[in-house]
Amino acid sequence: MASNPERNDARRGRNRHAHGGFRRRPDSASEDWIWGWHAVEAALANPRREPAQLILATQERARQIEAKFGRQDALETADNQRIAQSLPQGSVHQGVALRGPPLESAALSDFAPEPGAVLLMLDQVTDPQNVGAMLRSAAAFGAVGVILQDRHAPRFSGALAKAAAGAVDRVPAARVVNLARALDELTDAGWRAVGLAGEAERDLGAVLDATPTVLVMGSEGEGLRRLVAEHCDELARIPMPGGFESLNVSAAAAVALYEASRRR
Repeated sequence: MASNPERNDARRGRNRHAHGGFRRRPDSASEDWIWGWHAVEAALANPRREPAQLILATQERARQIEAKFGRQDALETADNQRIAQSLPQGSVHQGVALRGPPLESAALSDFAPEPGAVLLMLDQVTDPQNVGAMLRSAAAFGAVGVILQDRHAPRFSGALAKAAAGAVDRVPAARVVNLARALDELTDAGWRAVGLAGEAERDLGAVLDATPTVLVMGSEGEGLRRLVAEHCDELARIPMPGGFESLNVSAAAAVALYEASRRR
């Protein structure tokens, strides 16, 4: 049985060096790395992303990478333990992890207000798992982009990128300073903003049409902030005939994106 110090060190997420010491997992690991096969595969396929600084992969994953993307100067073969030591404790890396610079933010002007186009705007949604799931839904239902506030949104790496399953590199994202001003700019460009709010009088299905639409989702706890709601053209609610009060924000986003996709 392990001694008390060994058990305590294991609980703290430390890893032994070959010389018998311990190494802490870096606190900033999730800010620099993405992991999981789908996330890394999408990153390597994305021409908008700068070259990776380091790719750690098992022998099998390294063969898959080179078969699909050719020789990668940043690729190093590593066992599962070494990969895990570079990542936050408990990361399900599936035998591959990539470290590199973050994606550059898209500009609002990159999003063309074409008929049927849908943007997803997140008003201070901060949970990485939720944001990752919403990006995944945005990719699945054909949203042309996602808009977040720069200071109140998680980075597109780590657990978020894993939850997004590659959608981080498939859906352009714009980070803006002020969401209300961004809505004004989008409205002037020809977009119509629909905010999701439980207290709204009209159902989402009755509000949506085939015009270019920005779906605005509020935070996990507070919902839409007042100023952001005031800059929406209309508020709408998701009808819930089962009588339940609310949905998780990522589930609500999936329903809203599906409903918007039906109008195309």
